[in-house]
Amino acid sequence: MKTEADISFARLSIEHLDQLMQIEEISFSRPWSRESYAHELSENQFAYYYGCFHQGELVAFAGFWFVIDEGHVANIAVLPEWRGKHIGELLMRQLIAVCSGLGGKRMTLEVRESNTAAVSLYEKLGFKQQGLRKDYYDLPTENAVIMWLHMDRPE
Repeated sequence: MKTEADISFARLSIEHLDQLMQIEEISFSRPWSRESYAHELSENQFAYYYGCFHQGELVAFAGFWFVIDEGHVANIAVLPEWRGKHIGELLMRQLIAVCSGLGGKRMTLEVRESNTAAVSLYEKLGFKQQGLRKDYYDLPTENAVIMWLHMDRPE
């Protein structure tokens, strides 16, 4: 039985690349390349990736880039059988906490316009819709909602 008591979170490294790629390929119509993630995990000094593990197996991951005082969420993915268990929310809270701890004042992300579950989650976490990128995604072609979280000012 899969229980939340059996999960843990940790920063990802190149050793997690194979498991990360499995989740990436299941989750996205146009997955990032293995080379891109290898760079993210081992060479990109601005990248921070975290994973959710169940009994040592990666079941979800999320990452962001931190530049000056701003975090840009690059990706978040959860294995289908783990969706709906608040893993995405826990990972996003982890990213927000790390960004804040680094001195971040705001975070941004793009999300498919049709992904209402993700938009709702981000709004729950304090992100606000601030714009639209026309035809940002493909397979299928779709707009991206641009969302921002301002951590340096109270609502």
